[in-house]
Amino acid sequence: MDEAVVTLKKGEGRTLKAGGMWVFDNEIDAVKGEFQNGGIVAVHDFDGYFMGYGFINTNSKITVRILSRRKESRITEEFLEERVRRAWEYRKQVIDTSCCRLIFGEADFLPGIVIDKFSDVLVVESLALGIDRLKPVILEKLQKILAEDGITVRGIYERSDAKVRKKEGMEPFKGFIGEPFDTKVEISENGVKYIVDVEDGQKTGFFLDQKNNRAAVQRICKGKRVLDCFTHTGSFALNAGLAGAVSVLGVDASAAAVRQAEENARLNRLEETVKFVCADVFEFLPELEKRGEKFDLVILDPPAFTKSRNSVKNAVKGYREINLRGMRLVKDGGFLATCSCSHFMEPELLAKTIKEAARGAHKRLRQTEFRTQAPDHPFLWAAEESYYLKFYIFQVCEDV
Repeated sequence: MDEAVVTLKKGEGRTLKAGGMWVFDNEIDAVKGEFQNGGIVAVHDFDGYFMGYGFINTNSKITVRILSRRKESRITEEFLEERVRRAWEYRKQVIDTSCCRLIFGEADFLPGIVIDKFSDVLVVESLALGIDRLKPVILEKLQKILAEDGITVRGIYERSDAKVRKKEGMEPFKGFIGEPFDTKVEISENGVKYIVDVEDGQKTGFFLDQKNNRAAVQRICKGKRVLDCFTHTGSFALNAGLAGAVSVLGVDASAAAVRQAEENARLNRLEETVKFVCADVFEFLPELEKRGEKFDLVILDPPAFTKSRNSVKNAVKGYREINLRGMRLVKDGGFLATCSCSHFMEPELLAKTIKEAARGAHKRLRQTEFRTQAPDHPFLWAAEESYYLKFYIFQVCEDV
């Protein structure tokens, strides 16, 4: 397993030494011994000090992803079972597990793989060659561990269709693992029912990371008029409706998402209260402003405007624009819930951007809450990329 040894250059491996799990191509001095891409190698510092075991892929700038830091902890089936068991035991302590993220890549010390549970269906996304080879064992062990708690997995669907796989020398893939099943899965979260399309929905079918943030919004919705922007399949809008909002308008540019949102509204018998419109939010908000519309609560849950450091400047413009427009639509004393799901939109930069938007809208903000992703999406402090979701609730006051 460790016949090949990756040796770091002197002074390199700072991320790894700080607790991270990646070794980049420019940090490597030499690779000695035979190996295949996707196979397990040992990583040594320049002086021969053992750093860990990981899987190698010379096609990727992230050449080695670390699985174990202990010399005695070789990458066996037993090792993988223990990793999966720890991930499940953690979820049982911190979240409602009827639907949750079971495995969150590096944050669960299984780099490159994500597994979501929607009721009795699992959805897996594999983004690294090495973990792709270990995927069958991980899924087998996961089903075994869930069965110990009386949970039978009805089916598994793979959504490894992200373009990033090509950087690993892999083709995007989606399809059933095992027997086919109905890919429209009903789940319940915070008392709201949804149909999750695991085959054709975004990412793995549903954004579980906002679970607790949706619950937080419920507390300020009773008797209110609510606008939910970038509603996707209606999750924030339906939470508002369930919490007693008098009217909710959800907006999304995707016709397919809006159709699913409307189906979800009917499923919850909220179709009279919660309405949806298919429109570009950047164009729709100025229209509402021109009409003199005002809301008690405006929710902004946009997609990631930036997925790299190179596009952060343009992303800032987008976040500033929607927050400025959103604030102008909030009644004096009403609320704004706003967030960013981009890792590259760092917390300080997002706060600065929101502050600039408030200045431009001539509004005063009183922070009610700051939240992050739900705890089934833990962020490993040594793996900065695992921290991505920033979520604010503000009271919006007229400038005085």
